[in-house]
Amino acid sequence: MDGFWRSLSRFGASFAARLARSRWSGLLAIALCIGLLVAGQAAWTQQPTRVSVLIQALEGTQWASLIREFEAQNPDIKLDVIEGPNATNLVEDLYTSSFLLGDSPYDLVYMDIVWVQKFAAAGWLLDLSDRAAQSDLSDFLTTDVDGGRYRDGLYRMPLRSDAGMLYYRTDILERLGVQPPDTFDELISISQAAKQAGLADWGYVWQGRQYEGLAAMFVEILEGFGAFWVNPDTREVGLDAPGAIAAVDFLKRTIDEGISPPGVTTYQENEALRLFQSGNTVFMRSWPYAWALSNTEDSPIKGKFDIKPMVHAPGFNSGACQGGWGFGIAKTSRHPDEAWRVIEFFTSTDAQRQFVLESSYVPTRRSLFTDPAIVEKFSHYPALLPVLDATVLRPPIGQYAQASDILQRYLSAAITGRSSPEAAMQAAAVETRRLLGT
Repeated sequence: MDGFWRSLSRFGASFAARLARSRWSGLLAIALCIGLLVAGQAAWTQQPTRVSVLIQALEGTQWASLIREFEAQNPDIKLDVIEGPNATNLVEDLYTSSFLLGDSPYDLVYMDIVWVQKFAAAGWLLDLSDRAAQSDLSDFLTTDVDGGRYRDGLYRMPLRSDAGMLYYRTDILERLGVQPPDTFDELISISQAAKQAGLADWGYVWQGRQYEGLAAMFVEILEGFGAFWVNPDTREVGLDAPGAIAAVDFLKRTIDEGISPPGVTTYQENEALRLFQSGNTVFMRSWPYAWALSNTEDSPIKGKFDIKPMVHAPGFNSGACQGGWGFGIAKTSRHPDEAWRVIEFFTSTDAQRQFVLESSYVPTRRSLFTDPAIVEKFSHYPALLPVLDATVLRPPIGQYAQASDILQRYLSAAITGRSSPEAAMQAAAVETRRLLGT
């Protein structure tokens, strides 16, 4: 750029000298030089607007091609991706700390679905309701959109979805001559038959460690028993209702009857997945990402499993915990319009298709589950749609983090035998009502 200024100055001086020797006045020459300098200065100062976002380092690398395409289509915007830790709770802490300082350096807020209500209740996010066209929202999965709402506002646009589901071994069920289970009792019965026939060491693995995954898993069991955690409209707490206690009884029963290994109370997703991948387990509760990892060429169960919505009690519905990530805009952003253009691009049909094909994440647009290019690469995606149509949200309340901590503590006590299911759920309900002021 220094060379540009030197060349421009030499040109201006030379042209001015020639002009001065002509019949034109020196004053006009000076005016022309000034004009050239001003035009050059304007061109130099018209730099792209920088829009920043914090994201987990692993996913940041998966955005590379989309970022290049976005910036090529929008040369007036530069998207700065700040890579954070891969642990989601640490990313949440970094966002929270930046907001508490009063002037967050981030324009975009890339959020797990359970952060939305906390961030919105604190006044840290812009309401996107006026920007999001209702006609476009209709193509998104309903619960994915609802997960971005708080009270009457919309604070998050979904990029990728997630939902809990039941994985089952098709080869084992075929050898037993049974259909995939629909109820909790059928799951236990098939598990017992598989163990007795020597076809598997364990019937069912799930996430039992005291962490957020335990709460996510439990909302599915609650739904399956016709129970609930917190009603966000009435603030009613249902953890001590008969259906909720029956949900805990089921989980405890799988351990007591040897359907699940004793160590399941320490399992997160990876531990459950490793046991299922080993070929010694009939059923697993997990997320969509486990499909690709279990279908690698060296997997013992490649082509020997399938997925379905979670089981439920007779007369009640299947439930799948709604997960996923999406974009909000920080209320302190100096570039909300440019940030919205980033959101529009990343959540568009074309960009989501590209993102899914490159990353194997689950889209949030309904039309993409049957998209020919996606189905050609991921044949199971049409089967994901019924699961995602049965999703349930964790309570969309501003105090969600505290409510989840309460549930995790008491539920862990119940499944590890430190408390009875009745006592644990009654204590959890009392403490949750105290938290919510009800």
